[in-house]
Amino acid sequence: MLRVRPIHFTSRPEPWESLLTALGMVKTADAGSWREFDAGAGRLGLHIAQAGAPDDGTTVFGVEVGDLEEFARRTNFASEDTGTTPAELIQADHGMSCRITGKDGFSFLADPATRAKDGTWATSPDADPALAVVGVWFTEDAADAAQSLRDIGGRFRPSPDADETADFMAKNGGVLMVRPASGPPRSGLGFEYDGDLDALQDRLAAAGLEVLLTEEAFGRTLHVANPDAADGATGPHIPSTLWITKR
Repeated sequence: MLRVRPIHFTSRPEPWESLLTALGMVKTADAGSWREFDAGAGRLGLHIAQAGAPDDGTTVFGVEVGDLEEFARRTNFASEDTGTTPAELIQADHGMSCRITGKDGFSFLADPATRAKDGTWATSPDADPALAVVGVWFTEDAADAAQSLRDIGGRFRPSPDADETADFMAKNGGVLMVRPASGPPRSGLGFEYDGDLDALQDRLAAAGLEVLLTEEAFGRTLHVANPDAADGATGPHIPSTLWITKR
């Protein structure tokens, strides 16, 4: 079992909730500083941060798995030849977890997933089935990062780009991407939409959100104003917009 579940830290949870709801996500948890939203494929954790804190506006790469010990065993077995992806069971602040570390020093957590009421690993049936959550790993070492995602069970998805990018599907929902970038490795957040992008644009605009549709070399992309950049606080970790790419 593998599902994409990044965590976004923000001091603006209400604008974020409005955006995620307009995208078609469904809130499934709301306790203290933690909120969780399901998409048709994948989910997103929203963690309330203090305004101006170092983590305000940042995203942490992450996944959910069914059995931590089995996930760690399989990941370590898969990486025996390449040595790219050691997996270590740890006691995190929120409970038992598994830490995966890439050759570039980038690390992320695999947390235990909970089953739906019907006993499956499905996300909320009320979420827009066309929407998928995308977790992005930016790194100077794209080849080894891609191998790490293979090691954890990501299913490689061929891309028309003839460069170092690599896309992977998670068995139980969501997309994991590797994108080459200079500087220290870092996380990113995006979405894919396997439906009528024009209708989604209208829905976002009707919710009062700033949205722009662009034609890219390999498809169409919606760019929605990032709630964290409302006061002009942009930079490499706080982009001015979030992207939703047509699948």
